[in-house]
Amino acid sequence: MSGKEFRFFLTCDINLPVTFRVERLQGPLPSLSKSPNSGIDSIITEERRAELYVECALYIDGAPFGLPVRTRLEAGGASCCWNELITMSTKYRDLTAHSQLAFTVWDVSCGKDEGLIGGATVLLFNNNMQLKTGKQKLRLWPGKEADGSFPTVTPGKVPKHERGELERLEKLVNKYARGQIQCVDWLDRLTFKAIEKIKQNENCKNGSSSLYLVVDFCSLEHQVIFQESGANFLLPSPIASTNELVTVWDPEIGKTNPSEHKQIKLARSLSRGIIDRDLKPSSNERKSIQRILKYPPTRILSGDERQLLWKFRFSLMSEKRALTKFLRCVEWSDVQEAKQALELMKRWEMIDVCDALELLSPVFESEEVRAYAVSVLERADDEELQCYLLQLVQALKFERSDKSCLSQFLVKRALNNIELASFLRWYVAVELYDPAYAKRFYSTYEMLEENIVKLAAGPSGEEDGFKLWQSLLRQTELTEQLCSITKDVGNVRGNTQKKIEKLRQFLSGALSELAYFEEPIRSPLAPGVLITGIVPSESTIFKSALHPLRLTFQTQSGGTWKVIFKKGDDLRQDQLVVQMVSLMDRLLKLENLDLHLTPYKVLATGQDEGMLEFIPSRSLTQILQEHRSIINYLQKFHPDEHGPFGITASCLDTFIKSCAGYSVITYILGVGDRHLDNLLLTDNGCLFHVDFGFILGRDPKHFPPPMKLCKEMVEAMGGAERCYLFYQSFIYVLPFSCATVVCSYWINRFVTL
Repeated sequence: MSGKEFRFFLTCDINLPVTFRVERLQGPLPSLSKSPNSGIDSIITEERRAELYVECALYIDGAPFGLPVRTRLEAGGASCCWNELITMSTKYRDLTAHSQLAFTVWDVSCGKDEGLIGGATVLLFNNNMQLKTGKQKLRLWPGKEADGSFPTVTPGKVPKHERGELERLEKLVNKYARGQIQCVDWLDRLTFKAIEKIKQNENCKNGSSSLYLVVDFCSLEHQVIFQESGANFLLPSPIASTNELVTVWDPEIGKTNPSEHKQIKLARSLSRGIIDRDLKPSSNERKSIQRILKYPPTRILSGDERQLLWKFRFSLMSEKRALTKFLRCVEWSDVQEAKQALELMKRWEMIDVCDALELLSPVFESEEVRAYAVSVLERADDEELQCYLLQLVQALKFERSDKSCLSQFLVKRALNNIELASFLRWYVAVELYDPAYAKRFYSTYEMLEENIVKLAAGPSGEEDGFKLWQSLLRQTELTEQLCSITKDVGNVRGNTQKKIEKLRQFLSGALSELAYFEEPIRSPLAPGVLITGIVPSESTIFKSALHPLRLTFQTQSGGTWKVIFKKGDDLRQDQLVVQMVSLMDRLLKLENLDLHLTPYKVLATGQDEGMLEFIPSRSLTQILQEHRSIINYLQKFHPDEHGPFGITASCLDTFIKSCAGYSVITYILGVGDRHLDNLLLTDNGCLFHVDFGFILGRDPKHFPPPMKLCKEMVEAMGGAERCYLFYQSFIYVLPFSCATVVCSYWINRFVTL
């Protein structure tokens, strides 16, 4: 919804009962009147525990309407808190412009007769005929029962001449709670602290002599405007001599214009198909069509743009980029129109794989369209399919059945590639924790298991299906044991060194079976690598609150494989960002542009656990502490007396290009919380980023820089005046990275972050 639109509900259309919440009392309780039975004055003090309830009555045009409703009894005096939801028998459609709620507070602790504390009355609609929402602080009239006549003699609203700074701040807080004031997390915390101080100062200065009742009026999705049942207009405002703005509510806003709807039906009728077949766009229309085709997948087409694409649909059939836009302008509720669109889709120029991915988004519900997208995906090789596998698993949520064409396609492709099978199993297993889609993903998991188990052994000695599936299940058993180790090590008292010693004791003693596996296990991060055990002497723990493990696995080929295992952190967002970096790196290399990016492997094995590939490197903080500068660090590993700054030209080129690549990528993805501890540098000069807890513009810092390019990095390039190679790489990478993001921008539409 744009900022100029105003969407609302009409009271005459709301068939729901009037609902609000009685929260609490604020202020000191007043003295009660003399009790006729006891003959003594009964005064409520802080030492005495009053038993209070609130009587709520609805008045329409000054007359009671329906039966009053009472809250439960609550003991506590001035600190009394009910927080009780009250539902009246009257519905919103039965209200009038002068509807009021009357609240009376009674005390039953003073004997047989109930003690009257006070009452207040509040109108349900404001001066603009809008239903009041949010918290309302009503000042009680001591010793008076709430008056429902119109105008009332017990108004809960404080008169303007009596309002002070506290009332002004409470009004702003109410607007904030209704979402009318933008949320700024760091600024909100400071503001609310300041408001609390002002309240304390005002109470100490003036005292708090009045008693207030806090009531929370429920809010709907949009604003609610008063209109009587059966009326399509508001009473006209009297003609005034002054130039005043008159607010007029249009009850037909948001509804379909019958004239436009009829025109669209005629323009899209089957009889128009013969005429439209030979239509060719003019020069201006062709420019408009090309502009529409460049829209990102998230852009919503206007009515005129939809009509333009439909009008020239036959001439666009040779333009493969136009298919997704054409399918967006189809009225799928019209059977004849949908049938015509599906026939054209089959005859359309074959689209690319990246365009087929868009057809699997939640925008397209037609099974025929989604099946067509799957048929296009069949042309992708395993390497390309693995790039999008994470999003394809998420797309299963938008299928219409548990055993859809997409799920069958993914299982079929996984049977021929062990890496696809392993990653598909993990991606599906993680989604089993989501109760909304657990049944859907469990069905896919069962389908994958059934088909893998049926596989026969290969002619070259490959494992049969049963052994293959058991090898994948051992991955889960391994992660469960690592979770247990992380928990046990975290409970060890002492510094990090003591925890490391305990970890090595576990791996060498009580859990020695992890040092030598009975059978090799496929690495969850790289299923093609078979690991045979953990090397205890090379395993350690990072100094962090979550105590992540850095484990060194022995491989079947005699090498080692280092990974980081984390428990207590959701790695799915890191997994998404690294996948995007990997995808950009792949597309950039297809354009012969290698920026020496380091898309290390990340796999979330649960909602709060996962594995990361360990890349031997050091943070810029460590490098600057030990070597004073990045140049000194690179000179240590790649010295060259004749090279620039005493470093080999290839090493400096690697550093500059990786800086340029990650500067652009982190800017486009809106990666936040960048500091020298999550910028790492390898011995060969590759710089890369880690820890993507804040993306898409979010950042814990108040005013973060748009790009992370610190002065130490600029100095390593020769200073601001001499880092021309960085700027050259920056200019080269920017258009390619932007094109990459446009191609894959749909990913953010339906990925759970």
